[in-house]
Amino acid sequence: MTQKISGFSKLSKIEKINWLTQTYFSNKETASQLLRTYWNSDQKLQQLHDEFIENTVTNYYLPLGVAPNFLINGTYYTIPMAIEESSVVAAASKAAKFWEERGGFKTTVLGTTKVGQVHFMYTGNIDHLQAFFNEIHPTLLEEAKPITANMKKRGGGIKTIELVDKTAALANYYQLHCTFETLDAMGANFINSCLEQFAQTFKNGFDADIRFRESELSIIMSILSNYVPDCIVRAEVSCPVEALTEKGIEGDEFAAKFAQAIAIAEIEPYRAVTHNKGIMNGIDAVVLATGNDFRAIEAGIHAYASKDGVYKSLTHVSIEDGMFRFWIDIPLALGTVGGLTKLHPLVKWCFELLQQPNAKELMQIIAVAGLAQNFAAVKSLTTTGIQQGHMKMHLMNILNQFEASPSEKEQAITHFKTHPVTHSAVVRFIEKIKS
Repeated sequence: MTQKISGFSKLSKIEKINWLTQTYFSNKETASQLLRTYWNSDQKLQQLHDEFIENTVTNYYLPLGVAPNFLINGTYYTIPMAIEESSVVAAASKAAKFWEERGGFKTTVLGTTKVGQVHFMYTGNIDHLQAFFNEIHPTLLEEAKPITANMKKRGGGIKTIELVDKTAALANYYQLHCTFETLDAMGANFINSCLEQFAQTFKNGFDADIRFRESELSIIMSILSNYVPDCIVRAEVSCPVEALTEKGIEGDEFAAKFAQAIAIAEIEPYRAVTHNKGIMNGIDAVVLATGNDFRAIEAGIHAYASKDGVYKSLTHVSIEDGMFRFWIDIPLALGTVGGLTKLHPLVKWCFELLQQPNAKELMQIIAVAGLAQNFAAVKSLTTTGIQQGHMKMHLMNILNQFEASPSEKEQAITHFKTHPVTHSAVVRFIEKIKS
């Protein structure tokens, strides 16, 4: 029988594990030992991991792989990818090699503006509120100076503060819509601190203003937005159409079919969701490896894919004057300082692998990873089919699931070099050689 517990967070790590295994597991010793298996033998390093979050009981591993030979703006990169899905790293590496031979990837940062909002309810005259905002605007900036001083020295800070009337969508609802430049920081703490100061200054000024004695203003919340449509990076590849010829498929045929696949993803949401999920295979893997917030990135990118009112492909293609061009524009609010970027040892390792990029450079690298992943997926879909390559990469997972021995794995790998890989085919093969 399971049971309720009080004061769980106050228990020691061992006490938490003991309660969990005694309450939920039939073999508590095995369950407890499994958790210990994933602890780091370096106690100081394990304590660091324990303190990243609350109620930690063990570490949860993801494979960290690398995709080499990415030529980006004339510089070679080996890109780290933390992901559990088979074929993602292989596909990225294959796309990197394909485009390295055709001039590499080109990238441009189109904007780095981030957003935060103070959400509030107001009952009263809109003209009075607008006049009040115009008057208090300098004070909002002045009283935030202790927060913004260091960021401003580095060239960042508050960009704009605007009063936005949202009453057409929700009665009495208004915003202070604010934009920021946070440089190499993702900026969540900086932005939220600024917003909370704006809210306090705004409310104090409102309460002291005699024009509002018959009106009410209630601050609902002050919070950054993960939707950053003006923090955009572009990654692209291009080459003559004839340069796309490969393995018996003519370049013009490949380009035409590839363009049709992208066109479908631009008008069909059912396809666009899966299409963009493949892009996120590449993006999330690098975001994770560099200690950034992949949930924030996912939310912002999917919102951007819906900005025109219909969910669409994030990638685009053009074929003009014999040139094939494939590109992606995506919002990426990233940090290379703060959070885990200077704390997690493997994150620091990944940054050194990437030659210590600043936030703009990391935006470009991650956009390239997404574009490469999408190119590899669409190329497979429109030529050999997605399953051929994916299932060959998935073969090892199936063999491990059935606890195949090293000899059995070797036989299976040899067999499936010339036979289609399906789950049932692998099962039949393993059962046959085991018997």
